[in-house]
Amino acid sequence: MDVTRTRALRGPNLWSRHMAIEAVVTCAENERAVGQMAGFEARLRALFPAIGALHPETGGGDVSLAHVLQTAALALQAQAGCPVTFARTTATTDAGVYQVVVEYSEEAVGRKAFEYAQQLVEAALGSGSFDADAVIADLRELDEDERLGPSTGSIVEAAVARGIPYRRLTRGSLVQFGWGSKQRRIQAAEVDSTSAVAESIGQDKDLTKRLLHAAGVPVPLGKPVDSVDEAWEVALKVGLPVVVKPQDGNQGKGVTVNITDRAQLEEAYKNAADYGTVMVERFLPGHDFRLLVVGDQLVAAARREPPQVLGDGEHTVRQLVDVVNQDPRRGEGHATSLTKIRLDDIAVARLAMQGLTPESVPEKGQRVILRNNANLSTGGTATDVTDDVHPEVAARAVAAAQMVGLHICGVDMVAETVLRPLEEQGGGFVEVNAAPGLRMHLAPSYGKPRNVGAAMVDKLFAYGDDGRIPTVAVTGTNGKTTTARLIAHLFTAQGLRVGMTNTDGVYVNGRQIDSGDCSGPKSARNVLLHPEVDAAVFETARGGILREGLGFDRCQVAVVTNIGAGDHLGLNYITTVEDLAVLKRVIVQNVAPTGYAVLNAADPIVAAMASSCPGKVIYFASDRHHPVMVTHRAQGHRTVYVDGDSIVASEGSWRETIHLRDVPITRNGKIGFQVENVMASVAAAWGVGMPWQTIRRGLSGFVNDSDNAPGRFNIMDYRGATVIADYGHNPDAMRALVQAVDALPGKRRSVVISGAGDRRDEDIREQTVILGAAFDDVILYQDAAQRGRADGEVMALLREGLAGAPRTTHVEEIRGEFIAIDAALARLQPGDLCLVLVDQVEEALAHLAQRCTEGETTA
Repeated sequence: MDVTRTRALRGPNLWSRHMAIEAVVTCAENERAVGQMAGFEARLRALFPAIGALHPETGGGDVSLAHVLQTAALALQAQAGCPVTFARTTATTDAGVYQVVVEYSEEAVGRKAFEYAQQLVEAALGSGSFDADAVIADLRELDEDERLGPSTGSIVEAAVARGIPYRRLTRGSLVQFGWGSKQRRIQAAEVDSTSAVAESIGQDKDLTKRLLHAAGVPVPLGKPVDSVDEAWEVALKVGLPVVVKPQDGNQGKGVTVNITDRAQLEEAYKNAADYGTVMVERFLPGHDFRLLVVGDQLVAAARREPPQVLGDGEHTVRQLVDVVNQDPRRGEGHATSLTKIRLDDIAVARLAMQGLTPESVPEKGQRVILRNNANLSTGGTATDVTDDVHPEVAARAVAAAQMVGLHICGVDMVAETVLRPLEEQGGGFVEVNAAPGLRMHLAPSYGKPRNVGAAMVDKLFAYGDDGRIPTVAVTGTNGKTTTARLIAHLFTAQGLRVGMTNTDGVYVNGRQIDSGDCSGPKSARNVLLHPEVDAAVFETARGGILREGLGFDRCQVAVVTNIGAGDHLGLNYITTVEDLAVLKRVIVQNVAPTGYAVLNAADPIVAAMASSCPGKVIYFASDRHHPVMVTHRAQGHRTVYVDGDSIVASEGSWRETIHLRDVPITRNGKIGFQVENVMASVAAAWGVGMPWQTIRRGLSGFVNDSDNAPGRFNIMDYRGATVIADYGHNPDAMRALVQAVDALPGKRRSVVISGAGDRRDEDIREQTVILGAAFDDVILYQDAAQRGRADGEVMALLREGLAGAPRTTHVEEIRGEFIAIDAALARLQPGDLCLVLVDQVEEALAHLAQRCTEGETTA
């Protein structure tokens, strides 16, 4: 078994909406039927009993080692506690070669599980060893390190429940919700609108206390100190007992409470000094409460108890701690709802205050305290008391948070109860916390869990706001770049700042921020990250979907222009037009339920995608009498078609008309493929709810020049001759270009062409078969990059296509794109027409522009 090309699909993809690891697995002939491999399955199950049933995805045929790999990788993650359910193995057109896809919840865990699955298979084959318990423990530990903690995770879950998209910006807890200009960000339980000043105030316990006191909120007396002597002096002044803690601290680190003599104070001072400036304040008797404030509301409250064990008269303190730590809710750090109790120096010192050591055997029923504070991070427990909080206490907690300036705030209060106002019982607020831990509210040790994540999402996004911007995805074989540019232009006409990706680059608000082929998921994600983007348009190419899936979870509108046979068939096991349609259908499958798929009704493969759309469908076609159009229109659905000299949008009995004379890109409707691009764009704009007056204004202002749509039927004048530059590079594009050129005047017609080496032989050859029937002169040039072809191989295929060309009288081969362009221009006479099929789009257009300018000065 040989595993190659392992990659992560980080968005909706060819196989499912799940994030997944995909690999190509090659099995030798004797590895394609596990049932015929003597003793293999028995050894496999002995090594990993939890692997589950082995069966092919389709329910029939033999189980290969590739299927075993799939099942093992999924089962290993499931045993480690990952919420994964999807896996699939598909045979390719090559004998013994399979594509294996396994869902993951964390990419690093998914990759590691895949590696371990390979080790398991090798061990079952008799090569190497496999320790299932150790592997699962390693995966579980990695998962705890990688996944979001419970606090941030609860906010993400609440956002997902509301349909709000999210993206982790780091391996930590920095998360973006929403897209573009509607995005918000959180860091753990802290929102982006909270200022650094407010956070600094919250960390300074003395300043916080003074501000709260100024706001009329009860606080304990005390102040920062610089020495043990000053600490003792302050303790006597405020009155014993006291609390000693770091002025800038968190998670209860360095805190000692209920200090009654100087010896205890000296030890406490030493502990607190390890964390910075020391603070001494009056000890308030009572319970430790945490009040969670979000905005102007108290959303949860918990009573916290310090880590403790209960004596039974038989076991030592150490043994009792071990028993408590066996609770599955307790883990290391913050990944679980409770943290394991630690018998460290602080715990030993707290035991000594009770006359005990770790080896002491407490009496039955004796309560043994192991910490001075009640933080969950040190092993404490929590009881929910949200429903018991007195309105006056809640109001004071909100006032405390607002005085400091924290939008999400954990207010620590010491009092006998939350049932009565603080003044009645001598309680007070001891500190406030930015980015408070939420574990005690999400999964309290006792009492009712509170969905505090939902309250935080409601603070970020108003009711009904999902943080999304209008998003249109465009795919197809031909016309997708022009369609994407035109849709972006229409958004701009609406006054929106547009982010656009296509094969030319990434554009934000009219400015190019990246160049090259940017039609993949990485570029789409970058646009959605940009805070100045109000609407997004993504050209979505096949390569990006194959490599990584989509760069978004769903789109408002998906446009499929057409599916052609010359579109990279034969690569990555996409061998037929039907295969290609399944791949490009991914954007249709991921339309929002309230969105639209815009489909070419005249292309039967595209029209059939309608059944895969979760939303509604807008069909477009030049022929309004096409059966698909007629049926769809009769059912009262949306269609866009050509009627005479106009484009018509129809829904039920309603009609909207746009005259083609007002759409410059179509040249009064003469350029057929541009009419199709306009229909697709109009349908997309309609699908996002754009006003019709905006659509009209945008169409009238879109000129198909090298600035608006470089390499897309750009028409220039050279000394009275017409020069057309286009990036068409497949047979379907050649047919559309020939049809468009036939509609334009031209005495003698010439074409300059090369071929892309990553196409099938028959597709390269067919291009010149088509062109040879339409042009008098053909100049062939060799691309700068041959894409895996031998020198001259593409040129030879193009030559073969011209054999017996009915119209072509002159054929010339030239090395170098710009030399070929110059040779073609030199032959032009006034009234001639030349089609230049460019390879290096930007450079070739600049070269043509310069030549045309020179032609004007010499004319």
